[in-house]
Amino acid sequence: MWRSVLKPLYRDYCDIIHNAGKSVFFHSDGHIEAIYDDLIEIGVDALNSQLFCMDIEGLARKYKGRITFWSELDRQHILPFGTSQEVWESVFRVRKALDDGTGGVFAQCTWGQDTAKENIEAAFHAWM
Repeated sequence: MWRSVLKPLYRDYCDIIHNAGKSVFFHSDGHIEAIYDDLIEIGVDALNSQLFCMDIEGLARKYKGRITFWSELDRQHILPFGTSQEVWESVFRVRKALDDGTGGVFAQCTWGQDTAKENIEAAFHAWM
């Protein structure tokens, strides 16, 4: 259904956005690796997806340099329930896989009221 119904619609949206001189930022939750190639093909410039439910290093091997990763830390497990050290490690995992210093990754951190202040601070300090 994605390829027959949604992909053509999103391709039209991407064309409209690009024709206006803008970049396409796309968000999707869940395990969406199966449609990464499709999103790149239709012209998505930056993709915000739940990296931690997929193989981050595998995504980097296949798609780094082809799309900008608008990365997000695991806000369901690591940020609210992990330690500050686990937050640091998750940031470094994303950076090691996706950030080569030439662009291609946006840092993002979203948290809820159950996230410890120390974990929020750790995420920001680790990205710096």
